[in-house]
Amino acid sequence: MDPGESDLERPLNHRGERDAPLTGERLKEQGIAPDCIVCSPAVRARMTAILIANALGYDPGRILIQNEVYEHGQAALMKLIQGFNQNWHRVFLIGHNPDLTHLINRLSGENITHLPTCGVASIEFAADDWSHIMEGSGRLEFFDYPKRHVKTP
Repeated sequence: MDPGESDLERPLNHRGERDAPLTGERLKEQGIAPDCIVCSPAVRARMTAILIANALGYDPGRILIQNEVYEHGQAALMKLIQGFNQNWHRVFLIGHNPDLTHLINRLSGENITHLPTCGVASIEFAADDWSHIMEGSGRLEFFDYPKRHVKTP
């Protein structure tokens, strides 16, 4: 990070530039597409969202930037989720740690220690209304991240 650069302005690093499109391609291969991508305003998160969107064939112009996703904590993320549009069935939330790791665990009852960069945690909810989403109401469908797919020589 450049000394005069804020955390909000920090760009995606080379590993993220490499891994984000691969994450998008893996999701596409599994037939997983979002109704909406909700993203932090941080430059690196927006870059990640755009790379994943492009890999999926999702229009990057439809990415919804929400300030609540950037360092506002789990309570703000829960409120954001509970206010999602009822027409959305699958939402990609692209943000930051430790908030996302804690949110995954809070929603699913799992104990993931760390959501890696470009990692994906898919949580399924039985609720038919986003406002009914609460702690422990989800089930972790899958957890994936780029290093699981790195071939070692």
